[in-house]
Amino acid sequence: MKHEDYIQHDGLSLGELVRESKITPEELLDAAITQMERVQPTINAVCWPELDLARDQARQMHQTLQSNKETFKGQFLGVPMLLKDMGMTAEGFTLTNGSRLFKGYKSNQDNELALRLRKAGFNFFGRSTTPEFGANCTTEALVYGAPTRNPWNTELSSGGSSGGAAAAVAAGILPVAHASDGGGSIRIPASCCGLFGLKPTRMRNPTGPIVGEGWGGLGVEHVISRSVRDSAAVLDATHGRDIGAPYCAPIFTGRYQDLNETELQPLRIGLVTKSPSGLPVHTDCLAAVEDAAKLCETLGHHIIPTELPDINYADFGHAMRLIVAAGIAQVVRTGCAMHNTAPNLDLLEISIFTAMDFAQKHSAVDYADAVALIHQIGRKLGFFIQNYDVLLTPTLTSPPVEIGRYAANRDYVTHRSDTLQFTTFLPYFNASGQPAMSVPLYWNKDNLPIGVQFAADAGREDLLFQLAFQLEQARSWFDRLSPLAF
Repeated sequence: MKHEDYIQHDGLSLGELVRESKITPEELLDAAITQMERVQPTINAVCWPELDLARDQARQMHQTLQSNKETFKGQFLGVPMLLKDMGMTAEGFTLTNGSRLFKGYKSNQDNELALRLRKAGFNFFGRSTTPEFGANCTTEALVYGAPTRNPWNTELSSGGSSGGAAAAVAAGILPVAHASDGGGSIRIPASCCGLFGLKPTRMRNPTGPIVGEGWGGLGVEHVISRSVRDSAAVLDATHGRDIGAPYCAPIFTGRYQDLNETELQPLRIGLVTKSPSGLPVHTDCLAAVEDAAKLCETLGHHIIPTELPDINYADFGHAMRLIVAAGIAQVVRTGCAMHNTAPNLDLLEISIFTAMDFAQKHSAVDYADAVALIHQIGRKLGFFIQNYDVLLTPTLTSPPVEIGRYAANRDYVTHRSDTLQFTTFLPYFNASGQPAMSVPLYWNKDNLPIGVQFAADAGREDLLFQLAFQLEQARSWFDRLSPLAF
């Protein structure tokens, strides 16, 4: 399959070609690998490829298809998939969590989300890069030897922590990639790379059976994609009860991808332009959100200027830092026990190494206070959004940043305080557990994508998908690809 043909399709379209025997799973995998080999030296988005496992899987799919097409029900049959190098286990695949501490570690089982993605038809062929333990808004982990670069401008970052996933999709390696979000990590790179990224409601997707929650319930898993329908169809395939999970998302009984066919009634959209941190927002990001508001008005929606509830941002930032540091410390302790070693700077970056000290200086009561504050903020946002159907905010406070701007070579508190200024609009919706999405509707004069964020009440991914389908139809971004994609 020629690359110019491959990049014309989203994941659902590629899966349909396989099902109709117009292309084989092996040919799809070869197309992804060829593009990966072409752009990887430039963007460094893929790590720990497992091409033999992927080729075996493609062969088995092809053989089964030849004998019985009905064996596979998944809509993404044979579609290549990268898994983020963070958290998700997949049998036979290396998992380092972006850290030298775990270099060489291989998972011995699929977690529940990996099982559901396989059932959907995806063929895993490697991992995508991430900052160490996902604790950064750019992707520059030392374990990969070089930073992950933005396909729109390689002097800039692709964002984080799902930076490798977004860079790989934007560079045309694959149409959709696994991602996760504990404070903006789907929406940040989606904005930086001109892609669609939806963070689902807390526990919409499974985290089991190994993990109950990530970062005190802040973390969720899903994908970054070029098309809205790929994101919707993946969520159709992966959401649902996760046995023994500590939370349960509101039940949804329909199909998200079918919402493209339903009429969307005019929405009350709360427009937020003031940063909750009080710091200024870049004019490009303000222009993007104002442009999105005007587009929504032309589609019949009602724009209502508003401000987020009054929340002490310094206290919120401290609570986030403590919860994340505690989660990091737990994983580092596990890794150190595996290697019978103590935490050290040969294995950990400075921000992560000092996060251990930060976590250990705080008591269990301090941690409980931080979780209680996060829950209070969630309550505030939950009640606040009842005044609107959807909130519209900038995704980030500036366009994509240069490589090194948020490098993890500083102490944890300074580093995380700095990154929160870039992502200020995003982690509130991790605290509340509400769904939120970054939509690529605007490019600035430098031809850099600037996303805008829409958020809805808990469990209302259906409303966000309806709006996203409408926006995609009104101003399609699918064919607006980065220069490196060609």
